Amino acid sequence: MYENLTEKMIESKQVYDGNLLKVYCDKVELPNGATSTRDYIKHNGAVAIVPIFPDGTVLMERQFRYPFHRVVLEIPAGKIDPGETPLEACVRELREETGVVAKEIIPMGELYPSVAYTDEVIYLYIAKDFTFGENDLDDNEFLELERIPLETLVEMVMNNEIGDAKTQTAILKAYNIENRK
Repeated sequence: MYENLTEKMIESKQVYDGNLLKVYCDKVELPNGATSTRDYIKHNGAVAIVPIFPDGTVLMERQFRYPFHRVVLEIPAGKIDPGETPLEACVRELREETGVVAKEIIPMGELYPSVAYTDEVIYLYIAKDFTFGENDLDDNEFLELERIPLETLVEMVMNNEIGDAKTQTAILKAYNIENRK
């Protein structure tokens, strides 16, 4: 299916191996038989969680994002460690960043944040019925937590006050799921 659109890898070369990602430059055969190169990033994947309190507020994070040189409002999220399932990463990241231990975790599906140049998949979740313990931030991680009503977050997404794609998608999906009940 879609043979007229499919490219075939001829050769693959890793050009960068970092802590977070790996960069490749592949030579491919195009559907018309010509060849081209494709530069792309391999990523272990990530999780992103919308922790919703019984009163409808969501636990959000503010943290400085170096590539944008500014503080960004986001939902809790993080990368999947090697050998870890997305659900295990969800539980770990939520506890590490916020101290939250959730009794109910609802999967919302997958997000492909930038299909043109990375194979990263972000698994989206809602967390509910939680307790707070101690967080366990990485030594290079600094963030502030804030509770914001889900409806307000939807307005912020629609008014371009939240620019992070995973946060936009997860907030809108969570709002839709919560309002179907």
